[in-house]
Amino acid sequence: MPANTDQQAALRIASGRKPFVEPLRLGERLKEIRLSNQWTLEDVSQRTGLARSTLSKIENNQISPTFTAVQKLINGLGIDLPQLLTPPKVQTRTMGRRDLTRQGEGERHPTPTYEHELLSCELAQKRMIPFKTIVRARSFEEFSEWVRHDGEEFLMVLEGEIRLYTEFYEPLQLSRGDSIYFDSDMGHALVSVSEDDAVVLSVCTRGDAV
Repeated sequence: MPANTDQQAALRIASGRKPFVEPLRLGERLKEIRLSNQWTLEDVSQRTGLARSTLSKIENNQISPTFTAVQKLINGLGIDLPQLLTPPKVQTRTMGRRDLTRQGEGERHPTPTYEHELLSCELAQKRMIPFKTIVRARSFEEFSEWVRHDGEEFLMVLEGEIRLYTEFYEPLQLSRGDSIYFDSDMGHALVSVSEDDAVVLSVCTRGDAV
């Protein structure tokens, strides 16, 4: 079976017989790695021993790096060959989407401990999930297990007071206007400690978007 494009490229580099031909847009990938680390061309030059002019030409697809140059990039930047061969991320255009939820018009999901109101339900493929919650629980014992889900969560108390239980920290009391950000795959649970049930606003990232 013939080798695929990535395998052929890797074999050419390993052989050292000719310059690396870049069907994988290596220049764009190098620039992406540099910018993601907030490095200047001078920073990369000092790390790799390659001249700034050479790096600029590689990034702008004016030259193809030789086997020796690729080795210097890998060693100097502390990456491996597959990372350098990974195609650059496709830049998506802003679509200008929006989704209005009027007060009380969210999608309600009551549970024994919480009454959730999901917001912005009409918008598909969101990177964040916003919802408002009335905290019905009054003690930690009302939860049969920790609440946990992929991603991260931002929480702000809108009304009343809550006690936030988390898997790795001591319980924390939050009042109206207080907010907290945490990894939501860490076990957590909320209980109301005010006279009336507390209301909180939460924004969760989707696990596949983090």
